[in-house]
Amino acid sequence: MSNSTTPKHFLDLAQWSRRELGAVLELAAELKAAPEMFAGALAGKSLAMIFKKSSTRTRVSFEVGMFQLGGQAIFMSATHTQVGRGEPLPDTARVLSRYVDAIMIRTFEHAEVETLAQYATVPVINGLTDFLHPCQVLTDIFTIQEHLGLGLDELAGLQVAYIGDGNNMANSWINAALRFGFDLKIACPAGYEPDAGLLARVQKQAPGRVAVLLDPLAAARGAHVLNTDVWASMGQEEEARERRKVFAGYQISDNLLKVAAPEPLVLHCLPAHRGEEITGKVFDDHAELIFTQAENRLHVQKALLLTLMN
Repeated sequence: MSNSTTPKHFLDLAQWSRRELGAVLELAAELKAAPEMFAGALAGKSLAMIFKKSSTRTRVSFEVGMFQLGGQAIFMSATHTQVGRGEPLPDTARVLSRYVDAIMIRTFEHAEVETLAQYATVPVINGLTDFLHPCQVLTDIFTIQEHLGLGLDELAGLQVAYIGDGNNMANSWINAALRFGFDLKIACPAGYEPDAGLLARVQKQAPGRVAVLLDPLAAARGAHVLNTDVWASMGQEEEARERRKVFAGYQISDNLLKVAAPEPLVLHCLPAHRGEEITGKVFDDHAELIFTQAENRLHVQKALLLTLMN
């Protein structure tokens, strides 16, 4: 379990200090370089994984991560457990806390993660909500550091562009900009901006660090990192046709790469809809990094599990 200097839960980057997040990133690098050194580190430990949203990367990376560390992961789908039949989350939290050593949840409402953490007596990890995706953005920071050879302090010199929907990934990048000190430009259509409360907080704490623009070219100009996500997230399938009209032009393409910094990194949290938020050519040209980014979920989450549970 976590020690006195580490937050008990991992719900939001904003709840962790820059130093604490940096320690996780350093541990992730050690885990990737020499995974055998940590075999058995979580022997006898169990992770409950609650899924109200379906998943590929989140489920496999957490499950494999626990296995590689010597522990076990227990998959709990909403359709096959009492979670999906109306059992109150406070009761679920208190029961699971008596069985397992940590809980990971991937769900829709962020309030559900907060409720689970409020009543659980073991660490709770936010595997994704409609509001935030902290495991993914921490992985993205790790990928940037790894590829560019940057130390924690050097992240502040980055120019990062996010193109597309002001969704949980955009919100998470805002938190990352606050914690790590880089400049972030978000390009999205009017009415699809990131969370207003987060934007207000960043403007108060670090005026000018985050800008929300209508023009993707303006956001991409000079960027060292370009990243995006699907235009219609899980639960927004009925809006997909309308969103394709609204988001036309909010695409990572060769045109954006031409105005970015030389040899920019292109990131995508996957799954990708080629021809929508990113062209097929750009995706294929940067596929090695994008799939390394996906792999890094495993290493970063192993570091989180060790930090919280060991």
